[in-house]
Amino acid sequence: MKNLLLLIGALATFLSATAQHAILIKNVEIFNGIDEQTYTGNVLVENQLISKVSQHPLDVSSIPDIMIIDGQGLFLMPGLIDAHVHTMMDAMPLQQALVSDIAYISLYAAHSAEKELLRGFTTVRDMGGNPFALKRAIDEGLIIGPRIYPSGAMISQTGGHGDFRLPTDVPRIACGALTYMESSGMAAIADGHDEVLQKTREQLRKGASQIKLAAGGGVSSDYDPLDVSQYTPEEFRAAVVAADNWGTYVTVHAYTPQAIRTAIEAGVRCVEHGQLADESTAQLMADKGIWWCLQVFLDDEDVTPFPEGSENRAKQIEMTQGTTQAYRLAKQYRVKTAWGSDCLFDAQLASRQGAQLAKLANWYTPYEILKMATSTNAELLAMSGPRNPYPHKLGVIEDGAYADIILVEGNPLKNIHVIENPSDNFKLIMKNGIIYKNLIDNTQP
Repeated sequence: MKNLLLLIGALATFLSATAQHAILIKNVEIFNGIDEQTYTGNVLVENQLISKVSQHPLDVSSIPDIMIIDGQGLFLMPGLIDAHVHTMMDAMPLQQALVSDIAYISLYAAHSAEKELLRGFTTVRDMGGNPFALKRAIDEGLIIGPRIYPSGAMISQTGGHGDFRLPTDVPRIACGALTYMESSGMAAIADGHDEVLQKTREQLRKGASQIKLAAGGGVSSDYDPLDVSQYTPEEFRAAVVAADNWGTYVTVHAYTPQAIRTAIEAGVRCVEHGQLADESTAQLMADKGIWWCLQVFLDDEDVTPFPEGSENRAKQIEMTQGTTQAYRLAKQYRVKTAWGSDCLFDAQLASRQGAQLAKLANWYTPYEILKMATSTNAELLAMSGPRNPYPHKLGVIEDGAYADIILVEGNPLKNIHVIENPSDNFKLIMKNGIIYKNLIDNTQP
């Protein structure tokens, strides 16, 4: 009965907050997303932005219809940012996604997106799929979900990491019909300079904020061993030039030194994964200012299940064994490092998004983890330049930033594992100045 009353209260608060122009959150311990030192203060939200952050009491008597929330010393932090997600397929099983209509996939994704926001992830960078309609529906308030930076379909060569066609779908006939996954925008197969250029321009035309290519073998794909490099420098440059013409950048899926180096030398500015990188490759990334978006891929209870003895399982074991070394290299060479979960095809794994973030404690302090998942990830998102669909600051608690706020029971700077249980420990979740969850019982409308 108590849980039902809390749910009803949270729903009522959400419905009232959608029309609320001003909200004062007072008496909270503020982590601004940048500095390790916190302070007790107050945050004034007006419309979708943070209008004032102060250590002193704020006089809001002249603001009509303001909502006042007494945080009672709770920990206030920016909304979390996941820099590597697949919003269209984080929870749907792979075999179901391969045979489902795009309309059903989108509805399924909308359901998952709401859960993601209620885990405290207010912004995500989508690294492959067709999330454009989902993004639009969220931005227009038709459904609930995080802010999305879309890449569109990951562009892959024939037999590459993004090639999930049936074995009988090759050879492809020139000017022949696309497979459903391609025509629905979930995948993009391109070979040669001209096709890569066209597919890149198509994603930009749809509204991609950045472009993603598959540069090497993958675990979940069936046709490419982990060690293979994909795409030539000429093909990479086609995508890089097209993205650069639009003021944005290219990132790549890659694990091995050769795949990473080939992409970087062609002008790619970000690497996803990279678990098998070596010392010289890490040095190259540091020297050229390349972003490294790493995932905590470990062979533990959260590993994506593949049949024992299968090629996919063998690739998975090899890849996960490189994770600790990759983080060591990233820290040793001071490579610009972002974090992303890359949850795929597993609703249970997706529900543990915060737990995946907390696993960074194997290599980082709680402060370094929280900063990476807020202001640091926001720096990576901002690299999309004029293609950035959200013009205000993200990942920080400061004047003029988007009002993406979480109130936490417990201090994640002292115990990072607090973020593993958002349903209990995240007492308030706000995005764009709208409260989507509020379990604080002293709210004054």
